[in-house]
Amino acid sequence: MPVYLSLAYAYLVSTSCTRPLLDPLQFAYRANRSVDDAVNTGLHYILQHLDSPGTYARILFVDFSSAFNTIIPEILCSKLTQLTVPAPTCQWITDFLTDRRQQVRLGNITSSIRKISTGAPQGCVLSPLLFSLYTNDCTSGDPSVKLLKFADDTTVIGLIRDGDESAYRQEVEQLALWCGQNNLELNKLKTVEMTVDFRRQALEGRSHACTRCLPPACPPFQPATPPQGRRLLMFHTTCPELVR
Repeated sequence: MPVYLSLAYAYLVSTSCTRPLLDPLQFAYRANRSVDDAVNTGLHYILQHLDSPGTYARILFVDFSSAFNTIIPEILCSKLTQLTVPAPTCQWITDFLTDRRQQVRLGNITSSIRKISTGAPQGCVLSPLLFSLYTNDCTSGDPSVKLLKFADDTTVIGLIRDGDESAYRQEVEQLALWCGQNNLELNKLKTVEMTVDFRRQALEGRSHACTRCLPPACPPFQPATPPQGRRLLMFHTTCPELVR
């Protein structure tokens, strides 16, 4: 079986992942792309946006609960078909994920065998790729909101201008709705939000820039823990000595 899984992985990477139907902001399992590209792309969007006056960014770091365990084979098959994956390959993947036999062993005790038809096996070379294809249609419909993905790591970047957060909030709501439709559950305790705001009026009368966390877009999500004392992003505070 590992040989077949490796062949299926190589086939999917070399065919479907080179097609223009795939989300360009998914950086996993793409040729000449890495997690560094995802980070640099996100930073580029944010820093370029903050160069304009009256702007700030809200960044939602999304965590899914047991992401690989939530894949529905029938939904995945439909999405693979939309990505022009051949029908026999789709059927093989569906059969692989359906009625899998599993049991648990603890010491000398072994549980009874149960059949599972949801999710992808942990540790399987194919599972992360299948999840990235499963979430391919999870994208942003607004140019001011970027949704970056690296396998199951997802970040929503809202590029806010003149205090108008309506597009960002709508995309976050759409993300939550998409999760419900695709059997994915947001981990509300680990999904956190950070706001980067360099506007003068946002600094509570201070004349220098700092990074702060504002109330999240949706009440269940937690703000990212700010540095103790709201450490200022100023040269003389972060670099007290200059070595010549």
